[in-house]
Amino acid sequence: MHLNFNNKLASAALEIKKAGCDALLMGPSADLEYLFGLSVHKCERFNGVFLLATGEVFGVVSKLYLEEFKRALPSGTKIYEWADEEWFFEALERAFKEWGFGEGTKIAVNDGVAAMDAVEIANRHGVHLVNGWQMLEPLRLIKSQEEIAKLKKAGEITDRALEALLSFIRPGRKEKEIRRKLLELMDDLGATSASFPPIVARGEHASMPHYTGGDGVIRERDTLLIDFGCRFEGYCSDMTRTLFIGEPDPEIRKLYEIVRRAQEEGEKHVRPGVTAEFVDEVARKVIVKAGYGMYFNNRVGHGIGIAIHEAPYIMRGNRTPLQKGMTFSVEPGIYIPGKVGIRIENCVFVTDEGCQSFTSFPKELVILSS
Repeated sequence: MHLNFNNKLASAALEIKKAGCDALLMGPSADLEYLFGLSVHKCERFNGVFLLATGEVFGVVSKLYLEEFKRALPSGTKIYEWADEEWFFEALERAFKEWGFGEGTKIAVNDGVAAMDAVEIANRHGVHLVNGWQMLEPLRLIKSQEEIAKLKKAGEITDRALEALLSFIRPGRKEKEIRRKLLELMDDLGATSASFPPIVARGEHASMPHYTGGDGVIRERDTLLIDFGCRFEGYCSDMTRTLFIGEPDPEIRKLYEIVRRAQEEGEKHVRPGVTAEFVDEVARKVIVKAGYGMYFNNRVGHGIGIAIHEAPYIMRGNRTPLQKGMTFSVEPGIYIPGKVGIRIENCVFVTDEGCQSFTSFPKELVILSS
């Protein structure tokens, strides 16, 4: 679904109406970026945009962020501003009174709104709040050619950053040094920002798929898992490679080849008409048949676009048929606690007959000299 600004708002309003809601409350999120091109940091201050089922819009915004919201929201949008000394309750009360919100008003709330704020809104005003986290995801499911082009550029920056990073990696480096260098390289190559904090995990640290540490020191014959991405003009990349510092043990090499086959099997079966869960199934089967199924406990992939994780989710139970223009990761892995973690990830877009990857860094085993 390829929409201009006015059509985006109309289509979003229709989703709200279809859900039986009167409005959608959006905090800083991919929804705001998709609809209005508005990218602001989520913080302790309440900043919310209400999109009504009628297509009308109003905002309740901290004075600290007022200029950003005024620039992004449609001309003439009513914004109820508030200052730190009053908090947002008075501004919200004025807004609700003018728009007739109260007992019986059903408002969907997205993932950009803090739970504590949602509780206060419900308690103070008697409105009925429901989960609107994925309400607008159907609008973002199929990417336009313009969106695909931005995702390709983000992927190109990612490839080039990892290639440039290789000469920096050596025994004695700390994980956090490599992480800092990676961020610097992406910035130098034209990225807007990182799409998420990079994961750099040596050896047994990589058995934690979303490892957040950084004090590990690279050793000879280590594995090094690097999961990272950038944002380019609002769109994300995401790639994982597992590298080797010197010749790996035969057992570790075997694990790597199992994961590589699983990843390639998943990509090979991506095409219009197959279900998301089928891609998960064929990739997972490679790992299960090799006897390591108990060490792969997560889904095979997630959608990617404005958000680093969005629909479609490539997982068991998701019978959504794939369509041309859908974009998502294929990232099987094996994670043996206290020993090793190996993951290979590409993000792809569905074409007429299969898929293409946004990144091209080799998936063959890469051995760096120690």
